Amino acid sequence: MVTTPQKIVISGFYGFRNSGDEAVLQSILNALRKQSQAAGITLAPVVLSIDPEWTAATYGVESVHRMKLGEVRRAISESAGLISGGGSLLQDVTSSKTIPYYLGIIKLAQWMGKPVFIYSQGIGPVNRKLFHPLIKSIFRKCAYISVRDEQSRLLLQSMGLSIDEVEVVPDPVMGLELPEDMQPGVEKGTLIGDTPVPGLQVVPATVGVSVRFWEQSRKELDALAEGLVKASAVQPLHVHFLPFHHSADNEASRYVMQKLGRSIEDNGGSVTIREDALHPLQMLREVSQCQALIGMRLHSLIYAAGQRVPLMGVSYDPKIDHFLERVDCQPVGKTDTLEADKVAAGLLELLRSGERWKQEREPLIAALTQEAEAPARRIVQYFGRKG
Repeated sequence: MVTTPQKIVISGFYGFRNSGDEAVLQSILNALRKQSQAAGITLAPVVLSIDPEWTAATYGVESVHRMKLGEVRRAISESAGLISGGGSLLQDVTSSKTIPYYLGIIKLAQWMGKPVFIYSQGIGPVNRKLFHPLIKSIFRKCAYISVRDEQSRLLLQSMGLSIDEVEVVPDPVMGLELPEDMQPGVEKGTLIGDTPVPGLQVVPATVGVSVRFWEQSRKELDALAEGLVKASAVQPLHVHFLPFHHSADNEASRYVMQKLGRSIEDNGGSVTIREDALHPLQMLREVSQCQALIGMRLHSLIYAAGQRVPLMGVSYDPKIDHFLERVDCQPVGKTDTLEADKVAAGLLELLRSGERWKQEREPLIAALTQEAEAPARRIVQYFGRKG
């Protein structure tokens, strides 16, 4: 069945070269395409981006500049509706301007009579109470609301929204898969705890590391570096740095690399960094080839879980703790109290018991992966009924 394409605008933190947010966009586009094809309708995404040329070239979709009001107004007026999300859009920790911007885009769509769909957002922290009634007022007029954890739903409830109006779903990136032609085909080596292969030496275990700057003192990065060195004295490591937000995370990664010095190499390992993996599928492939991952960035942990890579999170924000809870994990520590000995012990345990880690969490991860397309399915159902 051939249908007339319906444009749908997608608003989020897109075009900034943040691998996590770009993965959110890729996941939403994939889910919308899959669900709309199954329903026999055609949705044509229009993405609001800080770099619309790059976004259009990267994803093969129409894109307009998120800060050019005239272009945004025109895109929304020509659309059938607006998707807001995913990601942590409604929070006032990074900036006091973030919430007004994203609420303003939603309100603009509502003024034009367009249905708005909140797509797997992480709500909060919202420390400025003046934003609470604004969020409540605007969200009450949305056609569909989904959040990525129970804590976000409870926060919306505390603002006065009915909890029955809010669906809790996984982060959309849990549904992101590697195409067949990008599936890794590398040898992962013999690890401590595995049955040794006669005549082969133990080879370095590949450990992905995703860091960002957070504490002014950099003490969490110092502790992480010290922990990696201590672990490498027991098990040779290939420490592979994966910057998720260019270029800030590149600098944070190189800070830790400098702290490592030659210690990893002296213990029989190596240190590398992948600074050019700008497309989310490229970064997903990098994560898939690791035997364990230590992550500060939320989506580094989500990538790892989706690829069944044993993971260890360093918490700087409640969203890290919330996701770890969903996969039955605890953070190895918080940025202000991280201890090198715990990093080393936690990493070595992941490497020893990686297969058990995967088996124990497979039902949880499989369920999250299956549920990740729920918002896209609901959106397609909405337009299917309208058709």
